[in-house]
Amino acid sequence: MAYRHNWGLDRVYFHDDNGELKLLPAAWTDVFPPDPIVVLSAGRSAFRLQDLLELSLMIVALQAKGGST
Repeated sequence: MAYRHNWGLDRVYFHDDNGELKLLPAAWTDVFPPDPIVVLSAGRSAFRLQDLLELSLMIVALQAKGGST
């Protein structure tokens, strides 16, 4: 198993049972300690504030380009 920061995201690389190279977002694994916000929320929120803010910026950018939401 290997960890890398590629294309702006932390990823974990590993070989599956067939020897094929696979990757997962590091957030889906236990490579890093849990996000403190997620721990403190104790399952009460499905999203982090920072993720929601980034999503809202993406939506605004798409709307500015004439995309539909």
